Amino acid sequence: MRSFSEFYALACQHKGGSAQVDKGLPRALNAEQLKQKDDAFYLSAMSRRIFRAGLKHAMVDAKWNDFERVFSNFDPHICAMMSDDFLESCMSDTSLIRHLGKLKTIRSNAQFVQELARQKGGFGHYLAAWPIEETVELWFDLKKQGAHLGGYSAPQFLRMVGRDTFLLSQDVLSVLRLEGLIDDAEPKSKVELRKIQAVFNEWRAQSGKSLCEISRVISYTAM
Repeated sequence: MRSFSEFYALACQHKGGSAQVDKGLPRALNAEQLKQKDDAFYLSAMSRRIFRAGLKHAMVDAKWNDFERVFSNFDPHICAMMSDDFLESCMSDTSLIRHLGKLKTIRSNAQFVQELARQKGGFGHYLAAWPIEETVELWFDLKKQGAHLGGYSAPQFLRMVGRDTFLLSQDVLSVLRLEGLIDDAEPKSKVELRKIQAVFNEWRAQSGKSLCEISRVISYTAM
């Protein structure tokens, strides 16, 4: 496995220098910053990620102010108590994306956020408590406890809220395959994802960079 410094040098070649590489790197929030975000912020982002899946992000984002209005700014206490009748009535609201299955996840995930907030003192506390070295375990837990957070929805949600995570974009996956670090076209098993986590942990130890910075650098090296 090549060192992170080798990948960083290659990214600089592709992007025209370190200044250009560094300018494009995402930034993760620290634990205290995650804890300061309110639970409604997390429920809104989680719901937006679910509606973005399979749709153009710009279209979803353009409607999100209406979602905030209809769903009481994603207050988990209010959303957790929404009735079936209310959710079904949303199917006639043209300001929303009318997908009943996804609309119902707002209630389910409000209950999830509310329960974790009760246990941990806030949903941000739950996210902050997971060791960075075990980020894929957080993916697994979000999938297990939340609604429609399987596949790459959990890491995409984490990236949206600023919690450090790597993303397995097609560019990142192509580099991992070329390096012989994975076999599957799109690794989904816990064994494969933990193996990838170990690789990112090694690059993190070498570089001192966050997982999100590392995955962006790796993506820049894809041909």
